Amino acid sequence: MAKYNNGLSHDRGPSLIVKYVWVINTIRNRRKISFKDLNALWVRDTDISCGVDLPKRTFNNWRYEIWDLFHINIENEKHGEYRYFIENENALNSDKVSSWLYDCFSVSNALINSKSIQHRILLEDIPSGQQFLQPIIDAMKENRTMYMVYQLYWKDEECDMEVEPYCVKLFRRRWYMIGQPNYADHPHIYSLDRIVQLERTDTTFTLPEDWSAQEYFNGCFGIIADHHTKIEKVKLKVSAGQANYLRDLPLHESQDEEQYINDEYSIFTLDVRPTYDFIQEILWNAEDVEILEPLDLRKEMKEKLMRMSSKYKTIKPNNSSSKQGRKR
Repeated sequence: MAKYNNGLSHDRGPSLIVKYVWVINTIRNRRKISFKDLNALWVRDTDISCGVDLPKRTFNNWRYEIWDLFHINIENEKHGEYRYFIENENALNSDKVSSWLYDCFSVSNALINSKSIQHRILLEDIPSGQQFLQPIIDAMKENRTMYMVYQLYWKDEECDMEVEPYCVKLFRRRWYMIGQPNYADHPHIYSLDRIVQLERTDTTFTLPEDWSAQEYFNGCFGIIADHHTKIEKVKLKVSAGQANYLRDLPLHESQDEEQYINDEYSIFTLDVRPTYDFIQEILWNAEDVEILEPLDLRKEMKEKLMRMSSKYKTIKPNNSSSKQGRKR
C-alpha cells in the first residue's frame, strides 16, 4: 500500500469509519465492482451519502485509510472494466485485532443506519468497566504501573494495589486485565467491571522477556489460566443438531471434527486445559455433548452430574401458590 499518498489526513471520526465499512462491505459483497457502479450504489444509499456523488479522489484516499486501519488492500484490475476488489480478503481471518475492529464497526454501521426500526433491534446489556480499557491500554504502551482499587468477587470488600498491566482480553462481553500485582509473585486476572478506581502512576516496569499473552492463555477455554491443569486432548460426542452449532462457533481454536457419524452425532477433539469454565460450558450443552476422553475427565463429569441429580430426587413445592402457578 506504499503506492498510496502517505500524507493523507488520518481523521477517523465515527462518520468516516461508517463510510469505510460501507465501502468494504459493498466491494466484498460484489466481489468485483467498477467505480461507476460503486458510486451508483453510494448515491442510492442516501442514509450514508445524502445523495451526493463519491469523488474518485476521495475514494482513493479512503483506500489508504482502510489499509491503515483494517489492513484490507482494495486493488484495481487495471484492465477491462477496471473493477475494484479486495486483494487480501484472508487478512481479516489472520489478524484478530483487525477482524474484531471490522466486525464491531460493521455492526455499528448497521445499527446507525437502522434508527427507524430501533425498537425491533434487541441488544444485550454490556457490563460496566469499559471506561477503564483506554487508560489500561495507554499504561501498557508506556509500561507504567497503575494504582487500582478492586472489588473482590467472593468477598464483600475492596483491596488496593499497584499493578503492572501485561495485557487485556475480551471474553463473553467482559474485558479483563492480566497484570502483576505488587502483593504476588505471578500475574493475576482482573475483571474491568470490578474495578472501583484506577490511576496511572509515574512508575515504569519492564515486561518479562519470556512472558507472552498467547502463551499465557495457551490451551485455555476462556479467562481461567490455570497452568497447573495440563493441556489434554478432549474428545466429545456431539449430537447432530449441536454439531452444526459447533461447526459455526467452535468451542476452541484447536477444535477439529474427527469423525462425522451419519445424521446422529459427530466426534470433535480439542486440545484444552479442562478447567472450571470449560466444564461449565460442557454442562451448558446438557445432553447434546458427551465427554468420551480423557477418562478421568469423563469420571469427573459423571460425579458432578450425580451430585446435581441428587438435588432433584424429590420435588416438594414450597407452598400452595407454586401449585396454583403451575395450574394456570
